[in-house]
Amino acid sequence: MNANQDDVTDAAERPAGLLFGPGPAGAWDDERVSGPRVLRGPDGTWRMWYYGRDTRFDREINLPTGRCGLAQSADGLTWQRVPGPLTGGAVFEAHPDPARFDSAHVGLSDVQRRDGLYWMWYFGGDHSRQTFGQFAVKGLNLRPGCAISRDGRHWSRVEGPYRGALLDLGAPGEPDAALCAWPQVLECPDGVWRLWYHSLDPVRMRFVVCLAESADGLNWSKRGEVFGAGAPGTFDAGGVGTRHVIHHDGRYLMFYEGVAADGHRSIGLATSEDALLWVRQPGPEPDGSVFAHAPCGSGRWDAFAVGTPCVVPLPDGGFRLYYVGSNETAGGFADEMAMRHRIGLALSDGPDYTRWHRW
Repeated sequence: MNANQDDVTDAAERPAGLLFGPGPAGAWDDERVSGPRVLRGPDGTWRMWYYGRDTRFDREINLPTGRCGLAQSADGLTWQRVPGPLTGGAVFEAHPDPARFDSAHVGLSDVQRRDGLYWMWYFGGDHSRQTFGQFAVKGLNLRPGCAISRDGRHWSRVEGPYRGALLDLGAPGEPDAALCAWPQVLECPDGVWRLWYHSLDPVRMRFVVCLAESADGLNWSKRGEVFGAGAPGTFDAGGVGTRHVIHHDGRYLMFYEGVAADGHRSIGLATSEDALLWVRQPGPEPDGSVFAHAPCGSGRWDAFAVGTPCVVPLPDGGFRLYYVGSNETAGGFADEMAMRHRIGLALSDGPDYTRWHRW
């Protein structure tokens, strides 16, 4: 089965950047795909875990989340789906216990290979409802979880202390009172495990990045907000969401999804010496990002947003940036279900990770 079931398969005809689209009718991901996390194994095989949903999934949950799946590739460019043991071929899905934090929908945000096991950090929501400003939403009180696997297809959850989650929501007035979403974990050279996640601060109505730390990777203590919205008029004035932190050449790089005031998304870069204090690095794109959404009004598949970055260093010193793109719609960011979420690829200008071009 071709990975891009709904897209042209001839590379010469494929839209710039577009790599991977929804699955065939009846598959768990036949409506949208999102959130790629890519690993290149020691045998040269590339594996991509991602989340998405089918056309029958609960429409009241206005997010691209649902279930998670796996694809495999010999070169990281042409992908084949790997059927999983769960609904429609998924490899991970919501827990059947309605009392758990992840009983309605899930999405993954980090996968690592450690000691012969795959470790997945994911997030999930339940069936409760919340109100944000003028919007009433279901399943947005997201919390982070962890699961392990020997083969990348069959996963067992690691039970956390908060209805199964690793972290609970913050107290009223704290920046993560609404959600603790899209966790990413890094064991840092100083021996401390750090977990970055983001929230929608309900007071400022801005997306912010928060941090938790651990001595063992299982028990976590919050450090609070570490990175917030950019200056008015910038590509990230509405806040900072999904991100990928890597340790490269002695410092930390955070590739992050910036939210503009009008809801459009581009990818920016911040750097840190200690993984705590972050400094924005202005990018070469007109909006100040390092990788911008396609021009507004262009009709291109990623003209509204590029985000959920996953950066993979290559042996030749270059980098690949796997990302999610979405198209512009009449409803803008207010109706995410009207958008088409698909996975794209950009390549760095050699070792310069501040300059990218679409594959």
